[in-house]
Amino acid sequence: MKWVRSAEGDFKGAAPSPRSGHTTTRIRKTHVVVFGGLVDKKFLQDLTVLDTENNVWFQPECSGSGSDGVAGPCPRAFHVAIAMDCNLFVFGGRCGRKRLGDFWVLDTDTWQWSELTGFGELPCARDFAAGASVGNGKIVIYGGWDGSKWLSDVFVLDTMSLEWRQLPVVGPSPPPRCGHTATMVEKRLLVFGGRGGGGPVLGDLWALKGLFDEEREPAAWTLLKLPGSAPAPRCGHTTTSGGPQLLVFGGHGTAGWLTRYDIYHNDCIVLDRASVQWKRLSVTNEPPPARAYHSLTQIGSRFLLFGGFDGKSTFGDTWWLVLEDDPISNRVSSPLVATLPDVGSDNNARDEEQLVSPFNILRSRIGLPPAKPAVHESIKTEGALNDLAQAIDPHGRSTLESLREHWRNCDARSIRFKELDILLRDYQWLIATEEKEGKRSGGVEKIKVHRFYHLQTSNQVRIDDIGPLLMEYKQLLDTRV
Repeated sequence: MKWVRSAEGDFKGAAPSPRSGHTTTRIRKTHVVVFGGLVDKKFLQDLTVLDTENNVWFQPECSGSGSDGVAGPCPRAFHVAIAMDCNLFVFGGRCGRKRLGDFWVLDTDTWQWSELTGFGELPCARDFAAGASVGNGKIVIYGGWDGSKWLSDVFVLDTMSLEWRQLPVVGPSPPPRCGHTATMVEKRLLVFGGRGGGGPVLGDLWALKGLFDEEREPAAWTLLKLPGSAPAPRCGHTTTSGGPQLLVFGGHGTAGWLTRYDIYHNDCIVLDRASVQWKRLSVTNEPPPARAYHSLTQIGSRFLLFGGFDGKSTFGDTWWLVLEDDPISNRVSSPLVATLPDVGSDNNARDEEQLVSPFNILRSRIGLPPAKPAVHESIKTEGALNDLAQAIDPHGRSTLESLREHWRNCDARSIRFKELDILLRDYQWLIATEEKEGKRSGGVEKIKVHRFYHLQTSNQVRIDDIGPLLMEYKQLLDTRV
């Protein structure tokens, strides 16, 4: 499969503004509804709809009750949105520091909002919960965060009677969590990942049975330990059903032994229901920037990625994940090869601004300006290099050479987190130097594809990437000998 950034001709109308923590819900086979979210600490309540038959974005004029003279729910993010027939059910979420426990339904035939008053065993207000349509006129909600504790409760709503009931579960249950996903597969609710009680990020997969006929099949959880390449622990990811497979994309987790800070993912892992194992999806080009709290929705044979957050920036971009034979896959299918122009010394300053690189060629093809190359970090952080060199080799040669010798002879697990940023910057400087020397020589050569040249910080380096990054770095060092 391939990732393709959406082009102007893909859609008509105004696409949703940048956001994260929103929901994107497929209604029947004709509409995709984007609701709510968060950007720059502002919680949103707008509704934008994609007409998938005509590829048109539009904002319907909704009616119904609401606050502040606006029809529908108050602004929110990290809520649950579930489709059932023509109805979109919305529960909970957060607005500012307030957790919400209200329940709404949007009739997409009339675009009318209604707040529902349920009865029975009502779930408490929460955000970062997950839910799904059971398929028998019922909705299931699991887990979340109520502002003081992580939750592991299961609530079922009968949408006809509006009666809530907490599901009694026998046997062991998953650890409390939030930021997970919940997906119905046949008659089982599959829950993956999330952030658990006390803060650890989880990578476990649980199945809940007993949602259809509790008398014949009491509700019970089962921990599934499947073979294959399982996803790294994460939260804020998406799990999207695509026929016989479930596709897990993105999310964020911790860097384990490297750092206590979060890292963001852009990998695709498939749960193959036929072979009952995890598989890494074969993607033949560069994926979108890593992110969490985005949405990924199946539309026909394609998947549409929208929005998200990477710890610093909120995204408003849209990407397609398509099959190799999809017509739009040709947008980025050409090999990243170019002829280097002969640039004279008068243009050296501009060379420093816009070096030819595979990443910049790709940016040019999708209509983006070239990225500035990395600046050698020793210019900016000489003190950091000196301190690090003394810790590694107190009697070594020059600062930079001591580091390079250490990295040339170590393996990935020997890299400490405080080294990783300087390693990445030196790796990028070596690439920039190699390309600049190629330009000045006036030669013609194929550009090598360097996977990590475009990264802005070491926080974008995943644990699984450290080995390949170190291998490419050693190859760059070898070319300088």
